[in-house]
Amino acid sequence: MDVSKMISELRSELQEIEGVILALERLAIGGGKRRGRPPKWLAAARTTPENDGNGAASAAAPRPKKRKRTFSAETKRKMAEAQRKRWAAKDVSAVPEEQAAE
Repeated sequence: MDVSKMISELRSELQEIEGVILALERLAIGGGKRRGRPPKWLAAARTTPENDGNGAASAAAPRPKKRKRTFSAETKRKMAEAQRKRWAAKDVSAVPEEQAAE
């Protein structure tokens, strides 16, 4: 085996272990039962591949951003007109009920 490769692997493992120790120390300092949202550093520590145990990428990979859906001006106009028709139909049906109640 190549000694320099072994050294680099050991250094990467050392960094992982130091990160885990740091996270555990922070948890120990916090003490007691924590309520609410976890701190940013803890959430980041849970999602990093270094803390996965086997060095593989985390199962919760970041999702690609969704494209924002936009309506054309014509579509917005059609939707507005359809909503006005629904409101008008509702108002017409509500009028006889009010007159009958009086």
